Amino acid sequence: MIRIGVTGHRILADVERVEDGVRQALRRIADAFPGEPWTAVSSLAEGADQLVVQHILARAGSRLVVPLPLPTEDYLLDFGSSGSRERFRQLLARAAEVVELPAAQSRPQAYAAAGVYVVDHCEVLIALWDGQGGQGEGGTASIVARARGCGLPLAWVHVGNRKPGTVEPTSLGAEQGQVTLENL
Repeated sequence: MIRIGVTGHRILADVERVEDGVRQALRRIADAFPGEPWTAVSSLAEGADQLVVQHILARAGSRLVVPLPLPTEDYLLDFGSSGSRERFRQLLARAAEVVELPAAQSRPQAYAAAGVYVVDHCEVLIALWDGQGGQGEGGTASIVARARGCGLPLAWVHVGNRKPGTVEPTSLGAEQGQVTLENL
């Protein structure tokens, strides 16, 4: 079983282009690991995590492992919409395994620990990322850096993030949804 880790931004623009990139990345993973069943490893954060996991679980025989950075009800306080909270609950109900991570001293440290868990428990990582430095501890940039440091195969779907300090999404224009493969 191939374990596919997921990391990415919570706020996404041009979602159709992003989904095209996710489908392309998953086709490449299927080609690299033919016939292997899939397990998604994701904390199911809104945005990138939920989008990618939904695509993975659409494949027959796929499983889901969810490392939770915080207790569920506390974690849900960080979700921006009732729709994303409901998708979280629906996906969590499909999990084959839920891993409750040890308590951290802060929310950013809890998110960083969840990201480390994802990288340490997968054979390939899908990152929906803008290619920029992080906007906080435990963000997508630090998870990608860890994966690169381990030589982990990476499918990077180029996506905009958000304007710092806001929930206003940004797009990478023509680059939005393009895929870069590393070690894959």
